[in-house]
Amino acid sequence: HPMASASTVVLFFALLAAALAKNPRDCEVCIKALDTIRDMAGTQVEDASVVEKKIFEFCKDAKGKDHRFCWYIGAYPSSATYILKEVTGPITRHLPSDVACQRIKKKDAQICDLVYTSTDHNEGEGVAAEDKPIDLKNIDLEKEKVKSLKRILQQKWSDPCKGCVEKADFIKRIRELAKNEL
Repeated sequence: HPMASASTVVLFFALLAAALAKNPRDCEVCIKALDTIRDMAGTQVEDASVVEKKIFEFCKDAKGKDHRFCWYIGAYPSSATYILKEVTGPITRHLPSDVACQRIKKKDAQICDLVYTSTDHNEGEGVAAEDKPIDLKNIDLEKEKVKSLKRILQQKWSDPCKGCVEKADFIKRIRELAKNEL
């Protein structure tokens, strides 16, 4: 039946397009870092030496996934690779950050594997989860681990939750402190 085969073709291409659609979190850390560095360089964004200085400035106090990004591009003496030129070039040429990160990814695929985490889901990397501000509206507290709940209390309110023993105690304390946020 010709109509059935036409709809099958349309369905095939729709599924193909969905499969090829870019993950919105792909290169998330890289894009944010390049945008920040570009902003730091301001009107001198076309000067490669200024951009390189701004990369080092950005990386000096970087934490979490930003620190890992800096390590991957070679901004630290202990870095295993040095691909700063691949980072400064696209910035000085005003390439959009997402395009620049895809090009950098060709040199080091790990660059685009970095994504920010909501709390402590850092896959045991030993990196503090200070990547993004904690948005309690988008966190299901019941699904979080106790370690994550402790970190939320510490980061948002510097509250050690003395007397909290069970997961329910930590959740109750977070809800008490975040009445206006939830």
